[in-house]
Amino acid sequence: MIASPYALDLARIPVREHRARVHGAETSWWEYGPADGELVVAVHGFRGDHHGLEPIVAKLPGYRVVIPDLPGFGASSTFADAAHGIEAYAAWLAEFVQACGATGQTGGGRGWSLLGHSFGSIVASAAVASGLAPDRLILVNPIGAPALEGPRAIMTRLAIWYYRAAAALPERAGFGLLRNSAIVRLMSVTMAKTRDRELRRFIHDQHDRYFSAFDDRDAVLEAFEASVSHDVREYAPAITAPVLLVVAEQDDVTPLAAQRRLQPMFADATLAVIPGVGHLIHYETPGQAAAAIRVFVEGERA
Repeated sequence: MIASPYALDLARIPVREHRARVHGAETSWWEYGPADGELVVAVHGFRGDHHGLEPIVAKLPGYRVVIPDLPGFGASSTFADAAHGIEAYAAWLAEFVQACGATGQTGGGRGWSLLGHSFGSIVASAAVASGLAPDRLILVNPIGAPALEGPRAIMTRLAIWYYRAAAALPERAGFGLLRNSAIVRLMSVTMAKTRDRELRRFIHDQHDRYFSAFDDRDAVLEAFEASVSHDVREYAPAITAPVLLVVAEQDDVTPLAAQRRLQPMFADATLAVIPGVGHLIHYETPGQAAAAIRVFVEGERA
């Protein structure tokens, strides 16, 4: 286990673990910070779990941050009677905010915020477009363009082949391919932009530990199909809440030009560009992401 560069900050923040049945899935979720802090409900990305967003939590002391593991990943079970597509995840998220007590919370007088990272940006946007009503929506590394149109379109096509191959193989062999450590490391190396060796080691360790934390091959494959079949643009026109887009200068999944095209699709969106980072803002520059979030949530008080 590689020591986290954010461990000391995170250790100062109290954390409580919960579990509840939500939309047919036994959902594990973690609550960080004081009960009366500014409330943020956060949704992690594809194949990750709540650990991935902890570096941002570490940089938001005083906030109450609630992070569930998406159904089918981490410590949460799969959906009992639904495919793991965007519609099901959006319905689950709407129920989850009720279960965790987010709806109606004032979070220091400014209401509550919903945050989605990467695949979580699609889930969060779909939920809000369908009627979930946070006071603010924060999208970190949002998927703002079709996966096959990005600068790494060839890599996306290879990923599609990889997941389809995992689906076609017998179950044990399919699991082995999905959890192949060399492929997981290749994904990690491709996404990381930092030149800090210790930080890169931490990022790779995080992916080694949590990128294969799933027990149902079909759930992973369904979620992958959802992740490459949808993007935030579909839902942006229906979202009226203020939106913060925390985007990366070197994102290989959605390039900066596409993020700039995404911004005016919302009724009210602010763009915060973080230089020198790619699709791993939450690992590489969580302090800068947290600073943008504070200004967005707290205004001049930040």
